[in-house]
Amino acid sequence: MRKLFLIIIALVIAGSSFAQKQSKKEKRDHNRKRIDALIKQEEEGVIAYKKHTIFGGKLINNGYGAFVEFGRLNSVKKGMLYQLEIAEYKSNREEKQSNLYAYSTPFIFGKQNFFYPVKLGVQQQILFGNKSNKNGVSITGNYGGGISVGLLRPYYVQLGATNTYVKYQSADSAKFLDPSGISGGPGFSKGWSDVTVTPGAYLKTALRFDYGSYNEIVSALEIGISADYYSKKIPLVVHEKQKQFFFTGYVAILFGRRK
Repeated sequence: MRKLFLIIIALVIAGSSFAQKQSKKEKRDHNRKRIDALIKQEEEGVIAYKKHTIFGGKLINNGYGAFVEFGRLNSVKKGMLYQLEIAEYKSNREEKQSNLYAYSTPFIFGKQNFFYPVKLGVQQQILFGNKSNKNGVSITGNYGGGISVGLLRPYYVQLGATNTYVKYQSADSAKFLDPSGISGGPGFSKGWSDVTVTPGAYLKTALRFDYGSYNEIVSALEIGISADYYSKKIPLVVHEKQKQFFFTGYVAILFGRRK
């Protein structure tokens, strides 16, 4: 009886070991087939996925931004892109300074507001050229637009060695423009309770160059232009001409996945 029991245990262990080996072999075969399929797709140069999720960062001629994009392919040639973006626009006159007599946060003399456009939009994507081989680059163009919400966060400066902060629209705004009395600028947390909103709209168009290693991976460079219009003028720097219309160019780098 004991021998029979030991034989049964040995058979169970052997069976379990064999099943594990088979499972590992099947997993390796599955991964190998998947890689072979990706390589074949890449050699053919055809991107045949239905949707993608992309994250990107961009340098704008007057600032910087970041965005997330969800894409839906309608056909091999066309698709729709849905984007949410946040950026910061700056004036070309902005220049950081420091108080020579006190250690404090650098400040930008005359800056009136931080300006953060938050954009939600839709774009049409058109395929101009697919990858010709596994080392190729696919080229797409996109155009569209949407709504833009401009967030204006007042810029505060610190006066002297005190903990007193003033903004340009305050009762003592004259002190705001006295460089001899400014000891520092605001921290990141300053001014958020005073944010105001200016609605607007935007249009954009761009070219995208996708050089990803596999077609299911998005690695791309995008070059484009954008035109933003807001319901009222945006005050960025004191005594600078205020604008409602912003025409910008940008370069963006994108990473994501297709499914």
